[in-house]
Amino acid sequence: MHSLALRLPHPSRPHARRAFCLVALFLLCPLAAADARLTPALEQGERLEQLHTLIIAQRGEILAERGYRGHSTTTPSNIKSASKSVVSALVGIAIDKGVIERVEQPIAELLKSDLPSTPDPRLQQVTVGNLLSMQAGLGSTSGRNYGAWVASRNWVRAALARPFEADPGTAMIYSTGSSHLLSAILTRRTGKTTLQLARQWLAPLDDFAISAWTRDPQGIYLGGNEMAMTPRSLLAFGELYRRAGLTASGERLLSQDWIDASWTPRTRSRYTGHGYGYGWFISELGGEAVRYGWGYGGQMVYVVPGLEMTVVMTSNTQQRSGGAMGHRDALHRLLGEIIGALHEPPSAADSRP
Repeated sequence: MHSLALRLPHPSRPHARRAFCLVALFLLCPLAAADARLTPALEQGERLEQLHTLIIAQRGEILAERGYRGHSTTTPSNIKSASKSVVSALVGIAIDKGVIERVEQPIAELLKSDLPSTPDPRLQQVTVGNLLSMQAGLGSTSGRNYGAWVASRNWVRAALARPFEADPGTAMIYSTGSSHLLSAILTRRTGKTTLQLARQWLAPLDDFAISAWTRDPQGIYLGGNEMAMTPRSLLAFGELYRRAGLTASGERLLSQDWIDASWTPRTRSRYTGHGYGYGWFISELGGEAVRYGWGYGGQMVYVVPGLEMTVVMTSNTQQRSGGAMGHRDALHRLLGEIIGALHEPPSAADSRP
């Protein structure tokens, strides 16, 4: 195997000293220096031992990009439940294309062959929108129920067979099973896998790529978990929403109506107190309205419309549950620091001693 090496001129030669100094300066300095206002936030990120990467972009320009403790923003990692926001986008595109009629469409007519033999009558009331907002009413397949669910022979049928804990359209019951049913619906309606649809429908989005994704025993990609992509790819996805559904070149992939619907709070999480729309959490941090996708352990994509900003953070996925919740709160505080820093005029930061 051959390796490439940068050949530097020998510094003892007078005519080469200047070139040597310029090259050395280039190697020692980052390609794009971070905005000086963000230095305290970047240092705070360094102190968060579970944080792996951080990218801050404003108006489409990366202001700061860090890989902590040997991690890289160009290496794929598991974004966990932040993938629910991606599945939501695919459902929105499917509705725009007429693959799914509307969010009010009952799922029973879309998954007829997978319904229990003696279904609860309330299954007829569950809609696509209920799955998106975690208001199906079906018992959760997440948390302590997750292991048994993914050990089942048919994840779709197991999710549909969960007992009702609330009426459809009422309480939020967070469940990866609900988002997996959306993946199954996409596959049933198109004859293509959800991964194929993502690669086809989001192909014009520069830097977006799904590197790996777990499938169930029937070959349906796991809607809402176990999806790998680079932090740069997650940034590209967040930027699509920040640009109101447009690519950087102006091609529309998502309708403005879908983004507005996704960012409209329809219920509230019992764990965070934050609102929840169609695959997105809705809150206010640092005095700004924030929409975010959240994956276990601290896989975050934040969109801050008021600052035209997208922030991505990825973290250790192997944390204990209690520690993961504390780390998530620390990431929210870090975002608040970033927002506060960008509220300052650049000149104020530059004048600091």
